[in-house]
Amino acid sequence: MNPDSMPPAGSRAAAAAAPGYRPDSQSTFRTCPVTTRRIHDKAEALVKANAVTAIVFLLVGAIAALLLVLTRWQAVHLLSATWYYRLLGVHAMSMLIFFIIFFEMAVLHFASTALLNARNAAPKLSWAGFGLMLGGALMVEWKMWAGKADVLFTSYVPLRADPLFYLGVILFAVGALVVTFIFFANLAVAKKERTYEGSLPLVVYGAATAAIIAVITLLHGAAIYIPTFLWSLGLMEVDPQVYRLIWWGLGHSSQQINVAAMVAIWYMLGALTIGAVVLNEKISRSAFVLYILFISMASAHHLLVDPGMGPAWKIVNTSYFMYMAVLASMIHGFTVPAGMELGMRLRGYTNGMFEWLRKAPWGDPGFSSLVLSVVVFGFVGGITGVTIGTEQINIIVHNTLRSPGHFHATVVSGTAMAFMGATYYLIPLVFQKRVALWPLARIQPYIFAGGMFIFTISMTAAGYFGVPRRHWDITFAGAPYSVPFNPIVDFLLALVALGGVIAATGAFIFVAISVKSVFFGTALGEITKGTAMVGVPRGITHPPTHATDVDARNAALHDPARGLMGPAPGTIVLVMIFLAVFALYFFSNWKILSFLWKIG
Repeated sequence: MNPDSMPPAGSRAAAAAAPGYRPDSQSTFRTCPVTTRRIHDKAEALVKANAVTAIVFLLVGAIAALLLVLTRWQAVHLLSATWYYRLLGVHAMSMLIFFIIFFEMAVLHFASTALLNARNAAPKLSWAGFGLMLGGALMVEWKMWAGKADVLFTSYVPLRADPLFYLGVILFAVGALVVTFIFFANLAVAKKERTYEGSLPLVVYGAATAAIIAVITLLHGAAIYIPTFLWSLGLMEVDPQVYRLIWWGLGHSSQQINVAAMVAIWYMLGALTIGAVVLNEKISRSAFVLYILFISMASAHHLLVDPGMGPAWKIVNTSYFMYMAVLASMIHGFTVPAGMELGMRLRGYTNGMFEWLRKAPWGDPGFSSLVLSVVVFGFVGGITGVTIGTEQINIIVHNTLRSPGHFHATVVSGTAMAFMGATYYLIPLVFQKRVALWPLARIQPYIFAGGMFIFTISMTAAGYFGVPRRHWDITFAGAPYSVPFNPIVDFLLALVALGGVIAATGAFIFVAISVKSVFFGTALGEITKGTAMVGVPRGITHPPTHATDVDARNAALHDPARGLMGPAPGTIVLVMIFLAVFALYFFSNWKILSFLWKIG
């Protein structure tokens, strides 16, 4: 449909403009002036509520993180043992569960309505799901801060928390399941009402992948937390080994919801910021399917030292099955930057290998967040993850700081940065406000990513020296047979603290920008195309447009005579660098392992 032929934004006629649409007497729509998408008012309100709630929990988790890194730094050692372990649980639940999943619910609402020109199929039920999630999250936070749930993120049996802690987790999971099922209902309604043509757009397809993994994950959570809740009431027994097995179907897979949602946002930000194209829809969609089929298998690497599982099960899950999930990430790790390069080349940036990258809008926080998310997720999180996911190496390093070093590179540096980048576009497109504190917004991604890079690399390096994870005092003061660590460990932990403080500062800046923009910000007003506007990302004021001779450029870029370099030679070079770093790191780990495990 031609956007110019759309009825006035917010009118009933706009709602009826889609073929086959059946009007809801309580619904109104507006037309986004930038994307020309129809925005359902009730869906928009749900996106706003979930996004704002997510950022509140990000603030809570960031405060806890700052206190934790100043405790792990032995020279400061800020918190007592009790409060260190308590805030470790608060930090993990606030960041890994509440911040991430609330934002993902916003993504599901946005993808299934705005990106499909569709309506929310069940607004009241959606708000009920949100209410269950919020009530459960507040119940969990209350019990953790009150010292009634000092069981850490994993809450392993036989550690026992207050029954309301488990009930809060159950309510949160049920609410998330409700929202996830409404996402699928929205897709069905959009298809029935023919609000879009053809197959699902790739971004929506990626969100659907995240939703499918979410259902699998949350069902694991119900399967273990409901009996654990009954156990906390003294009504039944729970086997610790069974608990660990099923819980990691929740604990690990929940982070893979993040990966699928993150990659979907990569594709969206690439298109919004520089007009990235999708090299091959079938390949990208197939990679998303690999996540669904194999990502849950990788949870076995948390159980490699557990006696209840046989070696064959452990080896298969941490090799062949896990490699298929890794393959999916490597596919996206190529197609996303390659699509960005091709998009820029089709817009005229064809000089040399990297003009497309040099002349990209690095001052656009949406673009810089995207690139930094891809780089840190791939080079730090991806390489370390595959390495410590192998059985022999994992057995030695899993309970050292190398493990949190890895997942802080994936979930925090990757997922959180992608969500931050998306927020810089959601503020003007959904909240219809300018991004406040614009000079800070332009540098915020660099502050956050720089801090996380120092943090994750230093934490990983400290893990090489055997520094344990989750430990309050690595000096083991008072222990009769304690052995001091190598003196370099003190330096590395200082770097961990430095990186953590910088990253927390970046997170606080992001929260301040978001709060000021949403609640006290300037209305977006009329967009002036082609002119930079303070507080408006470049992709909105300068929507990507192809060069006039785009067809000729496209044919030249896809000319078989170009050989293996194809239409994205710069990305090919970057991929070769990535593979070289990957091979070097993987080899060095096995070399170190050979020093520890002598074969005679």
